[in-house]
Amino acid sequence: MNQQRTPTLLYIDDDDALARLVDRGLTRRGYKVIHAASGEEGLERIRSAGLQGCIDVVALDQYMPGLDGLETLEQIMAIPDAPPVVFVTASQDSSIAVTALKAGAADYLVKDVKGDFIPLLHVAADGALRQAELQRAREEAEAEIHASRDRYAALAAERELLLREVNHRVGNSLQIIASLLHLQASSAAQDEVKAALTNAMGRVAAVAQVHRRLYTSQDLKSVMLNQYLDSLLEDLRRSAEGNRMSRLTVKAEPIEIDPDRAVAVGIIVNELVMNAVKYAYPDGAGPIHVELSSQGENLLLSITDDGVGDNVKADPRSTGMGQRIVAAMASKLDATVERDPNHSGTRIYLRFQRTPAVVDKTNSAAAG
Repeated sequence: MNQQRTPTLLYIDDDDALARLVDRGLTRRGYKVIHAASGEEGLERIRSAGLQGCIDVVALDQYMPGLDGLETLEQIMAIPDAPPVVFVTASQDSSIAVTALKAGAADYLVKDVKGDFIPLLHVAADGALRQAELQRAREEAEAEIHASRDRYAALAAERELLLREVNHRVGNSLQIIASLLHLQASSAAQDEVKAALTNAMGRVAAVAQVHRRLYTSQDLKSVMLNQYLDSLLEDLRRSAEGNRMSRLTVKAEPIEIDPDRAVAVGIIVNELVMNAVKYAYPDGAGPIHVELSSQGENLLLSITDDGVGDNVKADPRSTGMGQRIVAAMASKLDATVERDPNHSGTRIYLRFQRTPAVVDKTNSAAAG
């Protein structure tokens, strides 16, 4: 079993007889006592102890020749990592005790004439040591908390930098893929192949736009959906042949959304807009409108054209891939997709929550 180190008390007092009593009394109570006959000598002993920490607590008398107790106390408090001080006085004036405590003393003790000074000094010294130990523990805990916060902040900054770099690399890779698909579509001889490659390019571009927004934004956790739709539709305009997309408009409120949901919205918009481009205006170009608005916690997205609507004949070359993609992305958003029966052309409504719905696992388990 490890034995605790014997605590050392420095007793600073010019009364040699009382110093001998303190030495005998506290030694019996488990202390090692060092005596200094003046404030100057006591300060020298504390300073010489230095980093060795061989003085654990100080008992300091008020009235001494040369430096008095309060002056000595002031200088002790200026020493780095100074030991706690019990201020000793023969005066009954409470203002002296208040002054000593304000100056940094851990406790004060009034000398008596009834023989209780030694046990009272023992209690005061023990209390000062416990108080100093608690203070050190508090400071160490606070230092660890600050260090933990600094480590967390550094890790968070590093993580954000890595995420930004990952999104940058993913965005670049997706942009390269979209460019390759565009080149393949431009050189394709068959219309079906050209259309399929153009559709694939639009889908890739929809995802690439989200990553582009993430690595150029200060916020990696959300995407401004209105800005994203503006950029996405501009990409569609540039990728379209001729002027078929020249009348494409977007009207969107400034709404933040998480990146995964933004990708799903972008793919749906890409599919529905491209569907309107191909089928709404058989004889040429026409207006296509994309609108986004908030309704409380829900969002309403609409894609509208003034084309032939339900009068269009099904294209035998259509594979239905676009409809399946829209259905899959709508399911990911937990969204409802509706067609406006009163609109002469085609208007598709998509309603979904701003944030993913929270599933009550407890009720789900109970229901199961």
